[in-house]
Amino acid sequence: MINFDAAIFDLDGVITETSTAHFYAWKELANEMGFDIPLEVMDKVRGIPRMEALDIVLSYNKSNNDFDLDYKEKLANRKNQIYLNKISNYDRSNLNDGVIELFSFLKKHNKKIALASSSRNAEYLLKALKIEEYFDAVVDPSTIKNAKPAPDIFLKACDLLNIPPEKSIGVEDSQAGIESIIKAGLTPIGIGENIQCEIKFKNIKEFYEYIIKHSID
Repeated sequence: MINFDAAIFDLDGVITETSTAHFYAWKELANEMGFDIPLEVMDKVRGIPRMEALDIVLSYNKSNNDFDLDYKEKLANRKNQIYLNKISNYDRSNLNDGVIELFSFLKKHNKKIALASSSRNAEYLLKALKIEEYFDAVVDPSTIKNAKPAPDIFLKACDLLNIPPEKSIGVEDSQAGIESIIKAGLTPIGIGENIQCEIKFKNIKEFYEYIIKHSID
C-alpha cells in the first residue's frame, strides 16, 4: 500500500510523450549546423536541462563544438523554436493512457498534485493538454538552482504544496528523476520497464489500476 497526501509528477514520459519531438528538434538543429546525431541521443537527453542536452548534441559535431555561452543560448533557443513547432498541435489525445483517470481519482480523494518538470515549456504543454486545472502547483524550473538528480525541484514542489516530502510521492520515468526524488525524501514511483526503482509500473495506466485497487487514504 502506498500512503501519501501529495503526488508530484514529471511531465515527459509520464503524463505525455515528447521525447521523440525533442530528439527530432535536436536532430534538425544538428542538420542545420552540418552534422547528424544518432537515435541513442534520445535517451541521453531525456529529462535533463536544455543546456546540458545541447552539450551532448554538440559533442557529435566533430568539426567544431567550441562555442561561447551566448552562441549556445542562440542554439538552444533555435532548438526550442523547432520543438514548439513540432508540438503545436498537441491536445488531450496526446496524454498517456490513464492520466485523466488517475488525476480525477486523486482529486476525488483530496490528494494534492504538482508538476516538477525541468522543461521550460511545461505550462504551455499543460494548457495544450487541457489538464492545468488538476494541478495545485507547478514548479518554475528557472527558479531551481540545481537540476535533477539534485533534490531541489521536488523539495520546491513540496514547499509550494505545503506538504512534507515524507508524505509525498514522486512519479518519474528517468533515473535522474528517481535519484532526485530519493534525495528529496519522497517515495519514488518509477514509470517504465527499464527504470531502476523499488516501486515501478510499466506506464501510468498500470499505476492508476494499482491505486484504485488499494486504499490511498
